[in-house]
Amino acid sequence: MDLTPPPFSRFAHEGLEIAFFDEGDPSGDPILLIHGFASSANVNWVYPGWLKTLGDAGYRVIAFDNRGHGKSSKPYDPSLYHPQQMAGDAAALLVHLGIGEAHVMGYSMGARISAFLALMHPERVRSLVFGGLGIGMVSGVGDWDPIADALLAPSLESVTHARGRMFRAFADQTKSDRQALAACISTSRDLLSAEDVARIDVPVLIGVGTKDEIAGSAQELAALMPRARALDIPGRDHMLAVGDRVFKKAVLEFLGEVGRA
Repeated sequence: MDLTPPPFSRFAHEGLEIAFFDEGDPSGDPILLIHGFASSANVNWVYPGWLKTLGDAGYRVIAFDNRGHGKSSKPYDPSLYHPQQMAGDAAALLVHLGIGEAHVMGYSMGARISAFLALMHPERVRSLVFGGLGIGMVSGVGDWDPIADALLAPSLESVTHARGRMFRAFADQTKSDRQALAACISTSRDLLSAEDVARIDVPVLIGVGTKDEIAGSAQELAALMPRARALDIPGRDHMLAVGDRVFKKAVLEFLGEVGRA
């Protein structure tokens, strides 16, 4: 399996440079991939094999580095990281590429951004896949202030909070700008109401690992939407579910059904 990162391009939105790739079959149905917190397009979508899986299935595969992440601009102002603004980056990328409508898949924070995209620009979203985020999209996913503290701590060894250690280690592994991530985590967790979620009227697949202690129930979130279904990803936690073969198979089947509808 070729997991070599593809070449990235850039475009400007709201004064920021957003890095993206546009791969796969240029004549295929487009799918836009939105990565999670402290990750990147490569870490969420290339290295776990999603680009190859979707490209081999005939899709045009587009992914970008969220502001504050990867190769994109990394402002330190927390007011620039609300999910509405990051969803605006996603919509602007589709406009930049001349794509009217796309399937959209997001993982964790990327799932939240995808939901905001569907509500703000429903004409742009053909279907949705939420990975790594269930009812936590509505009810919250716990206290994340210790994560910001962990990101700004002098070293991993000085972090005692378990979830903080997990994300600090991940940020160090991905060589992220920890100050930008601390700004991002403080404002990117805006919640949706149950009424907001109920307005999402496209086919939705929600995949959550059975050992994920962050996401919340996929079934509870699916029950709020008219065209959603839940998927349990067996034996996977929040960090490992993204590249799981059960998840990939379910996503390909889901996209195939949407394509035939």
